[in-house]
Amino acid sequence: MRLACLAVLLSFCAPLAGAFEIEESRQYPANGSVTLRILSTADADVFEPIIEAFQDQNPAIAITYDVASSAQVMTALYEEGAQYDLAISSAMDLQTKLANDGLAQTYVSDATGLLPGWAKWRDQIFAFTQEPAVLVLNAQAFTGLAPPKNREDLIALLRDHADVFDGRIGTYDVRVSGLGYLFATQDSRNTESFWRLTEVMGRLNTRLYCCSGDMITDVARGELVLAYNVLGSYARSRLADTPGLLVVEMDDFVSVMLRSALIPKTAKAPGEAGLMIDFLAGMNTRPALAEETGLPPVAPSTKEDESVIRPIRLGPGLLVFLDTMRRETFLRSWTSSIEQE
Repeated sequence: MRLACLAVLLSFCAPLAGAFEIEESRQYPANGSVTLRILSTADADVFEPIIEAFQDQNPAIAITYDVASSAQVMTALYEEGAQYDLAISSAMDLQTKLANDGLAQTYVSDATGLLPGWAKWRDQIFAFTQEPAVLVLNAQAFTGLAPPKNREDLIALLRDHADVFDGRIGTYDVRVSGLGYLFATQDSRNTESFWRLTEVMGRLNTRLYCCSGDMITDVARGELVLAYNVLGSYARSRLADTPGLLVVEMDDFVSVMLRSALIPKTAKAPGEAGLMIDFLAGMNTRPALAEETGLPPVAPSTKEDESVIRPIRLGPGLLVFLDTMRRETFLRSWTSSIEQE
């Protein structure tokens, strides 16, 4: 389970001391002597086509792919010094923390040089996707209701139809989900509606989740009417084989997460990790692979000043909400709003 325990300070505790939690591990053998060990928050099924395409170009490199939550990735690398060659995470703030505290290696190549400046930081963190936070709705449950266009619409909808939504809303438990915490803190920066929305959701007994995939599944089953701040990449990849889902990008603002990779200081195969970073940095030149995985690649032409799209920037600004006191204050306020007696 990803729901492990409450985060304290900047790190996230593992279920047992000295034992971070791996959810799934897959092996991709090769005829060479080097194994690239990857620790990632991306679901194995989503990332597998990338691994297979990478091995087509690098047939001598074996790969071990371990999946963990963003909190557990932080535990493994920040607290336990686990030996991985590449760390891939959706939690941009935690990746920044690793690099800022000297736990990432510098890497420079022609491929990383082609990334736009906003998609990398200090030649240590490299973004390879742009993934929006969206609202996912169950179409059947919305019969007779207009899907909300923005957060003010959503607040009004929830208040006016409490009988429809009570116990049937999903969102991240930001105490244990690194990505959920990132999206929530960005929401609090971008709109004054964030705390009102959180309080309304709390009054309606919102169900808390570790990750987007579980929320999407429960919306598809009809157990949830809607899920808030779901990864758009995961949601859209489910549309083809899951009828009845609606994906809504709010027109007040859309937070866009950059999934990123870094080479930990503990890496035993940094050269091979660099090859994978180069491969990921070039995802925009492989449209078929991007479509197969459902991971939208970094687009060099993205306009950061577009009024609705709010890309979350890599860099030290992400460390603000990881400050001990600020984090504790935010979590205390969020908990009292979402878990109302």
